[in-house]
Amino acid sequence: MPCYRCGARQTDPVRGASPWKRGVRRETQVLICPDCQRLHDLDLDACHTCASTALICRLGEVECRSCGSVWMARADTLMSPDEAMVGSGAPPGLSAEVEAALNRVLGRA
Repeated sequence: MPCYRCGARQTDPVRGASPWKRGVRRETQVLICPDCQRLHDLDLDACHTCASTALICRLGEVECRSCGSVWMARADTLMSPDEAMVGSGAPPGLSAEVEAALNRVLGRA
């Protein structure tokens, strides 16, 4: 999954904790690259109870990692990973990148 703001993709991780962070935007899990983390306006969802942006989204639920509050994600606000990208110059999806790489390796036109 690419960074939701700039479209950068993660590279092979080095040892230790990843510098990439997770967040929730419009009740959908997104990744944030180290460069975009420096921005102050990330437009992430906040907890309804404590206003923290340390949220995770899984199986249709959003959970606050700060206070533990859990709520159901609304189906009308969910978006696909490609829709989570901000801006009009979103890179092609992972499936398109994999297909292009296979075509190069297998010599397909």
